[in-house]
Order: sequence, then structure tokens, then C-alpha cells
Amino acid sequence: MKSLNRRGFLLAAAAGGLAAAPSSSALAADGARKEPALSIIDTHQHLWDLDKFTLKWIARGSKLDRSYLASDYAEAAKGLGVVKAVYLEVDVTEAQQTIEAEHISAVCAKGHTLTRAAVISGRPASDGFEKYIRPFKGSKYVKGLRQVLHGGSTPAGYCLEKPFIKGVKLLGELGLHFELCMRPGELPDAVKLVDACKETKFVLDHCGNPDLKKHEKWKKDISELARRKNVVGKVSGIVASAEEGKWKSEDLAPVVKHTLSVFGPDRVMFGSDWPVCLKAATIRQWVEALKEIVADRKMEEKRKLFHDNAAAFYRL
Repeated sequence: MKSLNRRGFLLAAAAGGLAAAPSSSALAADGARKEPALSIIDTHQHLWDLDKFTLKWIARGSKLDRSYLASDYAEAAKGLGVVKAVYLEVDVTEAQQTIEAEHISAVCAKGHTLTRAAVISGRPASDGFEKYIRPFKGSKYVKGLRQVLHGGSTPAGYCLEKPFIKGVKLLGELGLHFELCMRPGELPDAVKLVDACKETKFVLDHCGNPDLKKHEKWKKDISELARRKNVVGKVSGIVASAEEGKWKSEDLAPVVKHTLSVFGPDRVMFGSDWPVCLKAATIRQWVEALKEIVADRKMEEKRKLFHDNAAAFYRL
């Protein structure tokens, strides 16, 4: 094969779908400077095998009512530059929490998939919580814990009950963080929880789950939460609340931009919320929309959002 000059190589790479190694700048085939591709760490990947786990929250016959495996995720994310992913618990029944944690830890350990770390399920207020969570101290793969707080059976204020606060404090003592996934009207409760657990790190999932059309109170509440330096904002999930086939990046932009503004470039991370995002968008559509929203930002800030902050926070 004849050797290619630089121009020829770049043209061949473009035709063949190759990606040059990241650098501060890249020379396009036409001689113009262009930004290099972004590597992505997806901090909000869901996987489930309905033959193994019971997920009561999934509506029968819905788009989510099937198994979504690591191989499905790899196919969906192909070509997007995803280099690693963090598994997020999928609200299994309490009886299956240990099995879920052991299963995903084994997946991470094998290293055969993009999944490199996990946030597992747990009930911080339960009597047996310390016995359940303490073995994960120092785990190479388990980085934190989440209990979904926006379910219909979880009352407002639940996260402020003394047993719950005690459990979340324990997470900090063990070097684990807690992920907040709650109704937007209860963000003031999140502020109180964070203030009561100053030694625990927190991640706010899905930008606090705002209504995409009415979010004035949300803007005020998330701004107050972002003042707490032990909280990181995850730009994830919001596309799932949009209307399939009818949303545009402009519909998501106000929420994304406000989140980026109040948390700042060093405390924000990207998450796909795949496959839940499929209710309104493919992972590719969501990534492309977010890139469009942040197109005017410095490359350094984009790298932090899509990769660097996640690598540091989840210790990847």
C-alpha cells in the first residue's frame, strides 16, 4: 500500500470513519482548523435483564418493557466517542438489591463492556442499611448509592427523616456519595439534606427534573442547592420528559444553560439516562442536542462536561 501524505490520510480517515487522536487542534482536509472529537464518559447508564430482575416501575407494553443489555448500549452509543460508562441502579425490588450490586460489580471487573463503575441501589433509612452498605467501602467499582425519591409511594420530606439522614451520613464516612433523584418542588428538601450531611458528596440527577416549560421556581431552588460545594450537577434525563418527535435543542437549552451556570464548569457531568431517554430521543439525538447547546463554550469546558469531571468524581 502506498504511504499517504497528511492530506490524504485525513481524507481517508473521514471516508472510513476513523478518528485522529485528540489534540488541542486538528487540521481539516480543506486546511481549516476544527475542534477535535470529544471523548465521553456517560455517568448515567441503565442496564436491565428482565429475566433476572423485577422492575415494577416499568409500564407493561411500553418501550422500556424489554431487556436492555450492555451489548444494546454499545450498539446505541457506537460512533459517539463514549469511552466509559457509569451504571445507575434501576430501582429493583429491595430483595434484589444485593444481587444487583454483585452483578454489576462483576460486569465492571470483567472489563468486557464500557461499564467501569456503578451507583447501586439502597435504602438509607432501613434498619439493615449499615450491614448492607459497609462491605462496599473501598470498592473499586461501587462509587455511590441512590434511592429514587420521586416515586409516587415516597412522600415529600422523606429524605429529611432522621434515619435517612443517618444513612446518608454513613455514606460519606465510607467514601461513597449519594445521588439525588427527586421531584423539582422538593429541591429545598435536598438543600436541607445536604446541609445535614456536610461530609457526604452528592450528585443531582437530571438537572433536578424540571418542567421544561415552567421552571422559574426550579431556577431559584437549583441555584440555592448549587451553592453547596459538595454537590455536583448531572446534565441528564431531561430529554426523557420532552415530547417524542416534537422537541428541539432549543427546548432543552434554558434548563441546561442554567444548570451549567449555577454549578460552574468544574461541577457538571453528562449522563445519557439510556434507555429511559428513548421515551423521547436516542442517545445520539441527546448527545448531538447537548453539543449544539454548548457549542459556543470553550473546548476545555466541553471536555470537563463530557469527560474530565466524571473521570475525577467517579475515580475512573
